[in-house]
Amino acid sequence: MYKDLDDWFVREVLPQEAALMRYLRRNWRDANELPDLRQEVYVRVYESARTRLPESASAFLFTAARNLLIDRARRAQIVSIETLADMDIADLVADELTPERHAGARAELQLLQEAMNELPARCREVVQLRKIDGMSQREVAAHMGIQEDTVAKQIAKGMRVLADALLMKGVATRLARLDARLRKKGGEN
Repeated sequence: MYKDLDDWFVREVLPQEAALMRYLRRNWRDANELPDLRQEVYVRVYESARTRLPESASAFLFTAARNLLIDRARRAQIVSIETLADMDIADLVADELTPERHAGARAELQLLQEAMNELPARCREVVQLRKIDGMSQREVAAHMGIQEDTVAKQIAKGMRVLADALLMKGVATRLARLDARLRKKGGEN
């Protein structure tokens, strides 16, 4: 078993080291931590692959890297909303859009829409104008007739609420899927 896992890791994961390091360098401020981050990503990937090899090593590797950075930022209690919002998610996977990934993306978009709808009206408008429509902080302030520091506070509040809502809904969704799979497996035996 470990021989197959080792072979898979060497064949599928290690060749992506340069791309992984570029991703980590782009999304983490402390360059001194990059080797440790790389090793922790490798450990996470290897440990997870022990139970089942992923269909796409690339997607699995970069998802593990992204999750590690989010965990580290959250633990550091200095989460810059811009850091999380601007993470270069587009470079996570270079493979084709599978039906499963398409469905997952639609579900995530639905979760985001529901979370946006839960924001207070002014906060929702600020987030919409700044993060979705791409207006500058100054432009949002002028458009809405509010101070720039109010825009900054509303963005921080909105992004924090969205992140918390998505995290909680995402965890609940994953748990429901896992429960459904476990029930299905239990029924097969």
